[in-house]
Parts: sequence; structure tokens; C-alpha cells
Amino acid sequence: MSSACPYGLCDGSGFVIDEATLTARDCRCRPQRISQAKARRLEARIPRKYRDASFDRWPVTDMPAPVVAEVRRFVRDVERRLDEGRGIWFVGDVGTGKTTLAMLVSKAALEAGRSVAIYSLPRLLNLVREAIGSEEGKLDLLDRLGTVDLLHIDDVGAEHTSEWVLEQLYSIVNTRYEDQRSIVVTTNLQPDELAKQIGARTVSRLIEMCGDPLPLFGADRRRSLPDLRPA
Repeated sequence: MSSACPYGLCDGSGFVIDEATLTARDCRCRPQRISQAKARRLEARIPRKYRDASFDRWPVTDMPAPVVAEVRRFVRDVERRLDEGRGIWFVGDVGTGKTTLAMLVSKAALEAGRSVAIYSLPRLLNLVREAIGSEEGKLDLLDRLGTVDLLHIDDVGAEHTSEWVLEQLYSIVNTRYEDQRSIVVTTNLQPDELAKQIGARTVSRLIEMCGDPLPLFGADRRRSLPDLRPA
């Protein structure tokens, strides 16, 4: 059964029927339905560790207020941001909460009924390698990665650099850049450092899509996790 139209315009089919002329036109929700259909074989699950992440819970409550405020603004207006192809990215030290904030963005998109794909970059590149045995399989994967409403890539810059890696990552980012589709990225590297790792063309597109990266620096919070054991 088709899900209800989020705009209340169609019967869930993605088409608006004109009873007078017995003709159909695309509903406003149809592009989202197409995107969701293509995304079904992508990884859209929030990892268990982040399912309870919230702006009102640690470690977010211990993060820099200006960065958290910017993420809150993005999340409050997530549908418009996705419609405009606006992204967000985080840069900083290991264990400072980049992935947690990125997951809050992905959770908001999923709760809004949008299609989301969530991968670490090493995992994503492994999927591309697996699909490469068939050119059709690779093109199908890249097409789905290109049309999902939000692509969430963790640990950009953590992979070993090679011409193949640079080519695949540029292809994924450039497709989304040209189609004005949103991306959320986390990295340990500053833009200049990242450009040396993944290429200046790719970083230039991320900057245009996402603006300046939100900085998260400091001590590794994983080393100071609250003691949740019973007393």
C-alpha cells in the first residue's frame, strides 16, 4: 500500500487525478517517492549507538554552543535545506562529537520522510568495489547514491589515497553537486589538508554545498564517557 501523501494532494500513488478530464499529473510528492524507491537498497539505518542521540543529552550538551546552534537551525529547517541541496559538514579532532551531530541531521531527515543513505567513506568505497565487477551494478549504485535526498558520509579522509579513490569520491560528490542534492560530511582534516587527501575539486564542491565546516576540537570525549555502571 502506498504511504499517504505528505502534502495531502494525491492518494499516495504520486499522481494527482483530474476527475473531469480523467488525466493524471505528477504530484509534488513524486520526486520524493522516486528517491525513496532508489534508496531502499542503501544503508539508511541510524546505528544503534546514535539512536538516542539528542540535543538535550550528553555529549551534545557539552559541545560548543555556536556549533550546536547552527545544527539546530539546519534541523529545524531540514526540508527546505534538502530541497535546496544545502549540506553541512564537521571538522575536528577524534572523539569530539562530529558523528553525533551529523546523525542528528540524518535523523531529522528520516523523521521528515526523506530518503537518507549513511556510510563511513571506507565502507562506501568497499560497496563501490563490490559493484565494480559489473558496470551496470556500479552505475546503478552511483545512481542511487546520486538521487537519495541526503547522503551522509563519515570519516572522509580516513581512507588510503589512490587515483581510484579520488575518482570515485569526486564522481559521487560531483553528481550531488550538479543535481543540487544535500550531503553531510565528517572529517578530521581541515579543508586545506583534506584537499591534499581527496582532491581540491572535491573539497571546492563541498565548500559550495555546505559552506564553511563547523569546527569541533578538543579532548577525545570517548575517553571521558560518563560512568553508567550501577554504584
